[in-house]
Amino acid sequence: MRIFLDTANVDEIRQAARMGVVSGVTTNPSLAAKEGIGTAANYREAILQITDIIDGPISVEVVSLDAEAMTEEGWGISKWHPNVVVKLPSTTAGLEAMHSLSKEGVKINQTLCFSLNQAILGSQAGSSYVSPFIGRLDDKGHDGMDLIRDIVEVFKIHEIKTEVLAASVRSPLHCIMAAKAGAQIATIPYKVLCGMMEHPLTDAGLDSFTKDWEYASKS
Repeated sequence: MRIFLDTANVDEIRQAARMGVVSGVTTNPSLAAKEGIGTAANYREAILQITDIIDGPISVEVVSLDAEAMTEEGWGISKWHPNVVVKLPSTTAGLEAMHSLSKEGVKINQTLCFSLNQAILGSQAGSSYVSPFIGRLDDKGHDGMDLIRDIVEVFKIHEIKTEVLAASVRSPLHCIMAAKAGAQIATIPYKVLCGMMEHPLTDAGLDSFTKDWEYASKS
């Protein structure tokens, strides 16, 4: 399973890139707003900074709601950089925009996916990635991983090429579960990425080795 970073914070992306484990980045209007990005020009500038750091897919979400406006906005976004992937919502208008843009070779990340039906329709409309929001499903009393497993299974049966990108990941455990469920990608916050490498036995082992070395050095 590949790891994408879910953030618009350039400093976090730069730090994660040094680890050599991040293959792409996903952003959305909320993440952009969190970083004080409030205009298309500022959003584009931030995305171009990210493309200088990560050589992989960079998802950028439209803010328009109707199909025609989504298509126009998505087409413009796709021109920002060859690695840009346009994020479109799991709505009927989103499907229209997916179909129009994918025919022109634009890569699409179908976002806000909460059902297998949505994933199937998006794949037929031309999505390159589908992003089931597992954390938000968990919040509503559903098992988000069930959706990941269902999409992976159906796509495998029908040889659908759309990749499953686990989104709304809340914890390192979510990452383990997504990998076991067969998701090709998980997009995660920087805090979760760091948490994946934390283990008390690792810390205890390092502490023990350090103390043993210091003791031997004094002998």
